[in-house]
Amino acid sequence: MAYQVEIEPTGDVIEVEDGQTILDAALRQGVYIPHACSHGLCGTCKVEILEGEVDYGAASPFALMDMEKDEGKCLACTATPMENTCVEADIDEDPDAKSIAVQDFMGTVIEVKDLTPRIKGIFIELDEGIDFQSGQYIQYHVPGFDEPRAFSLCNSSNDKKVVELNVSLVPDGEATPWIHNNVKVGARRKISGPYGRFFVRESAQKPMIFFAGGSGLSSPKSMILEQLENSCDLPITLFHGARNQEELYYSDLFFDLEKKYENFTYVPVLSDDDVQDWNGRRGFVTDAANEIFENDFSGNKAYLCGPPPMLDACITTLMRGRLFEKDIYTEKFFSKADLNAENQRSPLFKSI
Repeated sequence: MAYQVEIEPTGDVIEVEDGQTILDAALRQGVYIPHACSHGLCGTCKVEILEGEVDYGAASPFALMDMEKDEGKCLACTATPMENTCVEADIDEDPDAKSIAVQDFMGTVIEVKDLTPRIKGIFIELDEGIDFQSGQYIQYHVPGFDEPRAFSLCNSSNDKKVVELNVSLVPDGEATPWIHNNVKVGARRKISGPYGRFFVRESAQKPMIFFAGGSGLSSPKSMILEQLENSCDLPITLFHGARNQEELYYSDLFFDLEKKYENFTYVPVLSDDDVQDWNGRRGFVTDAANEIFENDFSGNKAYLCGPPPMLDACITTLMRGRLFEKDIYTEKFFSKADLNAENQRSPLFKSI
């Protein structure tokens, strides 16, 4: 049985199948509701129930408190309607956002590449191409695991048939060790997407600064390739942080792009003190950015993707350098470890 759910303030009405979450139904019908983890961990997709009744599902008590349930709130990513329902979501209009319905795709693994000792590149040729905005991510369905895992698309949005995923090994994780040990060329895999609102705000027509660390390079690589391929002539700067040369992957690609495009600057930075045979910058990406921009980031758009400590340091550096929330964007992924209340980011900032 299907129920109708009206989403305010846009007035969109969606059909939600029995057992389907409000968020999944909305995204698959091209209706955007703010979200991040999609598994009841972060609270980004919290909505207010105006009419009707829902099953709250497996929402984390840190993301949705009992008090909030009493106030008529639920998480769209875990809630399933029990009757025709109306909810109100905190939806901001974004002139650069495309309405792309989430779909399921099947594909064949055509290449598995060791990018660093702990990051593998997995290339999947899809049976049908996926439409997405560079910077968005997909859900990768891992055999034997109930919940899919989120990975950013590393390829440009101009490449819709072959997608690249960069999978960083989490030693204490469950799915990433399985992926590293078992994914082989020829394997058939399912992905779902696209998800997220991490993409270049082209309408702003402002220079772009990218900060990347670890496998967080995926989204910036996709976004930068897209902009350069589409003849963007605005200044683009990439700060790429790694511990050592082994972890500094795709550096040859970015050095080649720097030679080919006058408006692109690549700044790799290594943090290990004992790095040998390295003539580039050392320390942290924030130090390099401060020096190059002379502690003044105003007039730019910044896009950040990497480990949480790096993101926090970059946000602090940018804001001290006169760049504020409306011009800073981050990609946020959540895991089961984020059930810990101490790991929940303050809701003070929407984009960061």
